[in-house]
Amino acid sequence: MPVAALIREEIEIPENVNVEINGNTVAVKSGAKELRRDLMYPGIEISTEDGKVVIECTFPRKVQTAIVGTYRSHIQNMITGVTDGFEYKLVIRYAHFPMKVSAKGNTVTIDNFLGEKYTRTAKIMDGVTVKVSGEEVIVSGANKEFVGQTAANIEQATKVKGRDTRIFQDGIYIVEKAGKVL
Repeated sequence: MPVAALIREEIEIPENVNVEINGNTVAVKSGAKELRRDLMYPGIEISTEDGKVVIECTFPRKVQTAIVGTYRSHIQNMITGVTDGFEYKLVIRYAHFPMKVSAKGNTVTIDNFLGEKYTRTAKIMDGVTVKVSGEEVIVSGANKEFVGQTAANIEQATKVKGRDTRIFQDGIYIVEKAGKVL
């Protein structure tokens, strides 16, 4: 089976986006939004040429081939994040005890979950905004991983433990993530 001598992935840079590569750090900036990420793996080089980000690896092994694809996805998500952003939608569901959900500072507080007296909290990651309106929670931001982690933190904060989950279906659930309806 022939072995590829060179793997090269190219990503188009939109006009309003600036990509800077300084050593192992890739910085993507558009307007006021900026994302930075360290991408370092032996044998893989990242550079910019003619309005494109180029990821190259000579005589790659399986792992390096996979890492090139991963880096391509990371950089593409950074470009999408600074231009359009990412958004997750969650819904609040309860049967008997109405939950009170609010976002203040870097935490989301959930009161009266299943009639509990104590408050449950979920952490909001840096650069992510959470809006609660009625029965819907919208999580948005430029960093796809931070937006997804914040949505997961909110969903996990209302996880039912020690009860039959077929009966106790109260909670906050992700219904749409980054353009995909679940």
